[in-house]
Amino acid sequence: MARIPGISASQGGLRVRLAYFFTERVLARLAGRQPAGAVTALGMYAYFPGLLSAYGRLEQATDKLSLVDKDLRYLAELKAATMTACEYCMDLGSQIARHAGLTDEKLLEMPNFRTSNAFSEKEKLVMEYAVGMCRTPATVPDDVFAALRSHFTDAQIVELTHVIALENMRGRFNRALDIGSAGYSEGMVCVVPAGENG
Repeated sequence: MARIPGISASQGGLRVRLAYFFTERVLARLAGRQPAGAVTALGMYAYFPGLLSAYGRLEQATDKLSLVDKDLRYLAELKAATMTACEYCMDLGSQIARHAGLTDEKLLEMPNFRTSNAFSEKEKLVMEYAVGMCRTPATVPDDVFAALRSHFTDAQIVELTHVIALENMRGRFNRALDIGSAGYSEGMVCVVPAGENG
């Protein structure tokens, strides 16, 4: 149960109801399922309909980014979710990644990604970047960034940086308000929070 109650669809105005409706549709498309608590986090933003609308536009614009391969992008977002230990983000992110084709083996191996044979060097690099970005303070070693430049264009690095930073924001927002799992991965494999070193 979240620390404060969100604004329900019946409490919100037309803009809020529309935001919930379209968000539920998008999440159902991405995750392949639609649990009851799908829009819990949006209920907090609905205290400020203008902010809810702006946040929705940010998410829509982010969803349209396409320079980075979706599999890599989902791994980066999911690793960021494990760094903040956000239950909602790990739950939803695991299901989105699984629905897009990420194997259960990779989900289970994320805590050991550096030594796991389940990931390519490029996948490991993307997750290492997410680990560095999600530390406080953010600490991305020069060698990690140099390696990124050998695999990605400048625009792709900016896209990757944005999706990791956005996931970090989501996770910290949800953790502070104690927004838990929505049940996307119920009965299935779900990633676990990262350890001290990512």
